[in-house]
Amino acid sequence: MERDTATSGGESGADYQVFLSFRGPDTRRGFTDCLYHFLTSAGIRVFRDDTDQPLGAKIEKILDAIDCSVIGMPIFSKEYASSKWCLRELRRMVELKKTIIPIFYDVTPNDVKLKTSLYADALEAHASTAYQKIMQRQTEDLSSENKETKGAETESEEVEHWKKALLEVGTRSGRELRQNG
Repeated sequence: MERDTATSGGESGADYQVFLSFRGPDTRRGFTDCLYHFLTSAGIRVFRDDTDQPLGAKIEKILDAIDCSVIGMPIFSKEYASSKWCLRELRRMVELKKTIIPIFYDVTPNDVKLKTSLYADALEAHASTAYQKIMQRQTEDLSSENKETKGAETESEEVEHWKKALLEVGTRSGRELRQNG
């Protein structure tokens, strides 16, 4: 894994000072790219998945980068909650009690706190997919049915963890930014 070597007096032992969590199609080639370059030019070690990991990298490697970061910076955008990867990253930041600095990019804290349909609908879609997997596996006559069903139930529980993480981080102070304005 390639790492930025710039330092700015961050916590010793941390591979990265900042972990950027973002939905690629929403912000990668615009806001996230600018933020990344601004931070690194200021000497801050930043993890950004498209720089430090090859395309298709396993989520475990990305979660390890969160473990080795001091600050988590989720860039909440319109499609952030539709990404299981983004939600897993956010959950990990919350579970590890990282310092989290949220950026609300074309969304509001109320969207993240599930007070509007934007993120609430995305979570409902994840929950529905998990439920459909449970039902499908129960109707199939497989010898490993219990193991498979348990995995789907775990996915359903994972959605609940994502919801809690969103609710917690949505209450934190952050920056609200609009793409056009």
